Amino acid sequence: MQSSFGKSRLALVDKQPRKSAGAFSHSALGVRGTIYSFTRVQEPPSGFEDQSPYILALVELDEGGIITAQLTDMDAAPEIGDRVEMVTRKLTTDGSRGMIVYGYKFRPVMRQLTTQRN
Repeated sequence: MQSSFGKSRLALVDKQPRKSAGAFSHSALGVRGTIYSFTRVQEPPSGFEDQSPYILALVELDEGGIITAQLTDMDAAPEIGDRVEMVTRKLTTDGSRGMIVYGYKFRPVMRQLTTQRN
């Protein structure tokens, strides 16, 4: 994932998985969206046990499309329609080498601080 001035790019997106093997392209994604749906994961897959329970959401991006992502930094239970923004967070640790794997998650949109200049 790369970020540049409010846009994030996820490396490979298979636009037609059943029609053409290997038809990958880069796709720009916005960094803000709305929670479309969510669930609480109680029985996580291998490698994510230390994060359980966690919230997994479908986020409808402002620029279009829906992406699946874990929610983070939640002070209250999420609700459908809540505004969220993409952030970089730790996903897991590679047990054999101890390498930390980072990726994207979504958190509630933070209020923008405005500064007054004289």
